[in-house]
Amino acid sequence: MDERAKSEKLTAFSMDIEDWRKKIDEVDRQLVALLSERAKAAIAIGRLKRDTSLPIYEPDRERIVFENVQSANCGPLPGRDLVRIYERIIDIMRNIQKEEIVAAAEPSEAQTELDSEVND
Repeated sequence: MDERAKSEKLTAFSMDIEDWRKKIDEVDRQLVALLSERAKAAIAIGRLKRDTSLPIYEPDRERIVFENVQSANCGPLPGRDLVRIYERIIDIMRNIQKEEIVAAAEPSEAQTELDSEVND
């Protein structure tokens, strides 16, 4: 066993449940920040799809995402579980894109039906 592995093993034994929970809380904060960043990208892509009439659902792109995350996976999370997590993430991001397209298609609150008829 090399020195790094020994050090990691000692650290694991010296941490109590509260230390591990603090670590999980910190990782959760990082995940939230990254998911928010991903959502911002999904919104931007939704706008591009709206402006270019591209479909929201792109199965080939989803397949590529699944392949990318599986190739980046070093464990201990099994690949099938990682794909299940990403299926849910992608589903939520797709809904964000749909909302972006629908929101742009709806008249603004200040605009009335009469206004839309006049402006057509």
